[in-house]
Amino acid sequence: MNLNAHHPLSLGFLTLILLIKSTSSFSTEMTQSTEKIKPKFMTNAVIEKLSLPFSEAVKVGHTLYLSGQLGADPKTGQLVSGGIVPETHQTMKNIQATLTKNGLNFDNLIKCTVFINDIKQWPAFNQVYRGYFKNHFPARSALGSNGLALGAALEIECIAWLP
Repeated sequence: MNLNAHHPLSLGFLTLILLIKSTSSFSTEMTQSTEKIKPKFMTNAVIEKLSLPFSEAVKVGHTLYLSGQLGADPKTGQLVSGGIVPETHQTMKNIQATLTKNGLNFDNLIKCTVFINDIKQWPAFNQVYRGYFKNHFPARSALGSNGLALGAALEIECIAWLP
């Protein structure tokens, strides 16, 4: 059987070969791409010392997922005293420390979730929170909660964009 360029079988065969080749190339590109976005789990000395069951942050591709932060002094692991205002400042400093370790700042935050144990404290929280942002505010969700770790007044978890 003589297959020339105008024969229907040769066109189908050529299409099949091109499809197989492009699928193989796509598969190789996906494997290389997957290696680039493999999660990197990060911890810190306090988490390791206390043997806590979470990572400080996880980097995946261009995204950094920060675990929830409390208003705990990083040297002692204890909540700062004084209630919502000092706890909010310490929480934001703890977030900033994780961002800084990764070459980022508050401008890189794209989403924050706030857990607060007394929604009546929302105005005091917001007053402190807004002072940490100069150019824009990240998207944000908030939940009232009773029973945060260490008896904290609030917890904030964030997602940051890695340029």
